[in-house]
Amino acid sequence: MQILYTVLLYLIQPLVWLRLLWRSRKAPAYRKRWRERYGFCKNKVKANSILVHAVSVGETIAAIPLIKALQQQYPNLPITVTTMTPTGSERVKALLGDSVNHVYLPYDLPCAINRFLKTTQPKLVIIMETELWPNFICQCHKRNIPLVIANARLSQRSANRYHKLGSAIGKLLSKISIVAAQNKQDGERFVALGLPNDHLAITGSIKFDINLTDQQRQTTTKLKQQWQLNQPVFIAASTHHGEDEIILAAFELLLTKHPDLLLIIVPRHPERFKAVEKLINDHGLTYINRSSKQVPTKQTQVILGDTMGELATLYGLADIAFVGGSLVKHGGHNPLEPALHHIPIISGEHFFNFKVICEQLITAKGMIICDSSPASLYSAINDLLENNTNRKQIGENAYQVLKQNQGALGRLLDVINPYLCVK
Repeated sequence: MQILYTVLLYLIQPLVWLRLLWRSRKAPAYRKRWRERYGFCKNKVKANSILVHAVSVGETIAAIPLIKALQQQYPNLPITVTTMTPTGSERVKALLGDSVNHVYLPYDLPCAINRFLKTTQPKLVIIMETELWPNFICQCHKRNIPLVIANARLSQRSANRYHKLGSAIGKLLSKISIVAAQNKQDGERFVALGLPNDHLAITGSIKFDINLTDQQRQTTTKLKQQWQLNQPVFIAASTHHGEDEIILAAFELLLTKHPDLLLIIVPRHPERFKAVEKLINDHGLTYINRSSKQVPTKQTQVILGDTMGELATLYGLADIAFVGGSLVKHGGHNPLEPALHHIPIISGEHFFNFKVICEQLITAKGMIICDSSPASLYSAINDLLENNTNRKQIGENAYQVLKQNQGALGRLLDVINPYLCVK
């Protein structure tokens, strides 16, 4: 089965190149650094490092506290961070700068993986969440490189798909040193697929282990003073194709009752900035682009968040937050980022990527679920705008869920440390 997988992977490479070129129409970065995608990274990384792989933006942000903790505990060990997307790459550079080495993780081709591992020679590989690349895992195992799946999650839907691989998935999982699962349910799914019990640790989700930095607080305070917003603010963050239309339709309904409401809309991917701007314009709404550095006026109805790395700041300006990827079947994004700001969270019904976290927030009455209609989203926001006491309580409930579940980072480090101790 692995041979078939590898042969197919080689055969589809021309299609992979075409896909990169296609995506580069809107995101030119996809046209660059192709050599890294095939393991050519000499002089870009240091050997004998800790290798941390975070496929894209969400995983990169979740990995930051772990990376910084590893830098503090092992200051003499270089760290290499790999991603698969340009947006993830940009976040690594923006948040960690020159304190780490950064390249793309190569495609799961034996020649590319061998070339990459021969150059990097990592002491330990840490993969964030669940990126199971068969050839990469097998090559790490063959070279006696410990591999940890950190903050691991496995939905029932994904487990069902893996189950179709039969005994092959169990053999692959047995080559992973440790799966550090976010919760017992995820851990049980890994074991059911064939992961040995002694290769499992339940550490919790390190996504809870976030805090606002002094710089983020200062930036938010400065922007509040600059903008002088004396009006309610609703932020729709990390939106995907198909959601912006629903959000804008709901917003137009809200303006009939709350004419001073300000919407901040932040598309998940930079290549969608122009498309969302056109939608706002088509709705006849008065807007400014965040990238223009303009100050909103009383006439401004919408701010388009067309910058990278400012979401934490923009959440700090809002009274209510909607977390995208949940009105469409994408699986949602991290709802804990707005919880950090004590604001109520609204999500669509499709939050399977953060199922356990969202269920905790719902149980604690820190999150409101709406369906994929403008009327449902309008109703959820309107109820919060009309009841200040309830809005503040829901925001506080969300924050308490965040605080009560912190500590996973320490447990994860306890799992990782034995692989880095000097023998």
